[in-house]
Amino acid sequence: MTMEEKTKSKSSKHPEKHLYMDILVHEYSPDYLADTTQKRRVSTVAAYRKYAVMFVSDAKSIALGWLKTSNLEKSVNFGLPEVDDRYHIWRVPLLKPGTNKKVGEVVIDAYTSLVTVDETTTPDIIEARLLGRNEPETIVRNTNKNHSTQSITSFVRNTVILGDSEKALLDMPSQSVDLIFTSPPYYNARPEYEDYLSYESYLLKMRRIIHNCHRVLGEGRFFVMNVSPVLIRRANRNQASKRIAVPFDMHKVFVEEGFDFIDDIHWVKPEGAGWATGRGRRFAADRQPLQYKAVPVTEYVLVYRKHTDRLIDWNIRNHPDQQAVKDSKITGEYDTTNLWHIHPAFHPEHPAVFPIELAKKVIKYYSFKNDVVLDPFAGTGTVGRAAIAQNRRFVLIENEPKYINIIRKEMPDWLGAATKDVLFIGAQPPDTSSILL
Repeated sequence: MTMEEKTKSKSSKHPEKHLYMDILVHEYSPDYLADTTQKRRVSTVAAYRKYAVMFVSDAKSIALGWLKTSNLEKSVNFGLPEVDDRYHIWRVPLLKPGTNKKVGEVVIDAYTSLVTVDETTTPDIIEARLLGRNEPETIVRNTNKNHSTQSITSFVRNTVILGDSEKALLDMPSQSVDLIFTSPPYYNARPEYEDYLSYESYLLKMRRIIHNCHRVLGEGRFFVMNVSPVLIRRANRNQASKRIAVPFDMHKVFVEEGFDFIDDIHWVKPEGAGWATGRGRRFAADRQPLQYKAVPVTEYVLVYRKHTDRLIDWNIRNHPDQQAVKDSKITGEYDTTNLWHIHPAFHPEHPAVFPIELAKKVIKYYSFKNDVVLDPFAGTGTVGRAAIAQNRRFVLIENEPKYINIIRKEMPDWLGAATKDVLFIGAQPPDTSSILL
């Protein structure tokens, strides 16, 4: 019997054992893993279960990302990660350098690739074990709603980051952002967005980013997302088009990732704005029952609050800058209902920008002056423009270099001389030599 035949024989008798195989990276693998064929240690159990985390190297990379959030990535070594298909998790042992002594473990949900915080060894315990100190006692959260501990002040400056927001968020300080407002890329609604192999992989990517946003968002602060159903056009006349209710799937992700639902605001566009999609034209011509399809002229603005036992009043009373709280008070007319009538926006170099008026309203209603507003899908920088107009700071993360170049080109027009103080990560800052002080 040849070596290849022996290997096949063993794998058929013991499918639960780990094998070395030449295999393409699974479509759900994190973006920081190269999409190339290479010899990697793969669990046949993970492949059979269709886990998002299939490889030992995947589990180590995810654990490394988690360790970076506590600056422990250079302080520990990894043991051999193991998959537990009874609970659908990966366990990554953490070892003290120079010894085989285990100081903790990182537990990863095999289906979502997210770290299960409740089952993972806490950073303070890992640090105590590395230094040989007594392990800290479990801290019990004070659930008294009148507890007056002051909220955290963010010292983050205006920042533009070129890169994948899933990874970039790992390098941001915990609770360093006061508001998140974004509009994620559409799922394959247009040729420009055909970046995902399946709708499930799209939702998984969104979950990872929302998960990482939770850590950087301040206690009890808001995450607002502009999102709408998408229409997947039919490939030919024999197939039907398909409309995907993305907002409802996003709601499930937000709740599962530790956010409380607050509001569903409807951005209403002028009548006729949705006629270009072609939806409703067949009924307008034939007027046959069953063919009726409403022309969409609204998008959802979903409002969530990071879960906390404290009331919203706590965030107001304990804001570190009470003068900013007073200066941020809404005066004059305001939107009294959840119907916001706003004209769509257009940008010659981006297929789907949202109007700056929408961003201004969200920032005005859900943050205070000098707060930090984050957009993990920055596009051409609309949220940055709106933040500056409302006297807030911004953090813009964008994965496409061409859109970062647009931000660099246009920023001096809306930020002026202050452009020179913006921190650019992964990209060159704009030339400010010609800007008048």
